[in-house]
Amino acid sequence: MNLGCLIRNIPEPCWDALGARVFNKGFTMTLPASITARLRLPLMVAPMLHVSGPELISRTCGHGVIGAFPTVNARSAEELDAWLTPIADDANRSDTPFAPVCPNIIMRSRPDLLASDLAVLVKHRVEMVLASVGSPKEIIGPLHDIGCMVFADVASIRHAEKALEAGVDGLVLLSAGAGGQTGWANGMALTRAVRAMYDGPLALAGGISDGAALWSAQVLGCDLGLMGTRFIATAESLAVDAYKAMLVESSIDDVALTRGVSGLDASFLRPSIIACGLDPEELAKPVSAERARELFSAYSTQMRGPKRWVDLWSAGHTVSSVQAIPTVTELVRAISEEYEAAQKSTRRQLARAEIP
Repeated sequence: MNLGCLIRNIPEPCWDALGARVFNKGFTMTLPASITARLRLPLMVAPMLHVSGPELISRTCGHGVIGAFPTVNARSAEELDAWLTPIADDANRSDTPFAPVCPNIIMRSRPDLLASDLAVLVKHRVEMVLASVGSPKEIIGPLHDIGCMVFADVASIRHAEKALEAGVDGLVLLSAGAGGQTGWANGMALTRAVRAMYDGPLALAGGISDGAALWSAQVLGCDLGLMGTRFIATAESLAVDAYKAMLVESSIDDVALTRGVSGLDASFLRPSIIACGLDPEELAKPVSAERARELFSAYSTQMRGPKRWVDLWSAGHTVSSVQAIPTVTELVRAISEEYEAAQKSTRRQLARAEIP
């Protein structure tokens, strides 16, 4: 049989007010329409330590892409409030749909810091929050009280089950190849395994290098894809120029899987490890989170060597797709064009395919 029925189900792109291609708002998604109606792409910029700042977040949201950032990037609750206030002002002034901001709370933060950050997010009535590294149970109640959706990043089926038991509204699948703290499972296999037991909002992190990969994540059953590495190398990110240049010069072969930097599986740039006088092979060996903190945390009182995320630079397998240092405007336009081209390619392939 001809697959014309399937072809018709692939969304045609529509146009936003600026004449830019956007994904079809009728594409079946499990996210609420209050969010999807404001998205130019089914994309979230991943939260990145020492990289995601208010300018990067405001620009991405202004272009219809969800902007996530670790709350710990703001060094205090007062600074976090100072970040969110101008972003909200930008949203109010925007002539085009402004995508949600998604603060990322690291659950293993000090209890007092966690509580103060949570109070700021409640004050600003944020729409989405991503919880990482620990159970999100204690933040779900206060965030649900303001109508906020709580996502948890998970790296296994058991992690997903625990997060759902805690009451989260959505899952971010942390798969192999993600930059910084990474997963171990293949993203395609993990997505299909989770979709077999869960039909709610789902996002894939790890290996989303371009618009074609973003489209494939939707075909697999995800509502969103997360991109981080390409957005590190933008004019608006907080990354230093040398970090951005290293991304342009690196390929997937330059990404090293480490356990010694953070105590968890994490992807770092091999050239940055070597530049700090360290041996990538030694950093691949596991150490406890406490020992990694003593060696590489910027907050360690005994810190004498290079700092993780500051001197030791992370990147995902998608680093091969970083070819330049664009503005967020230029990068979102490029990803939109890649996404549309992937959809067109799928239509052509289905038009040629026949099933007896």
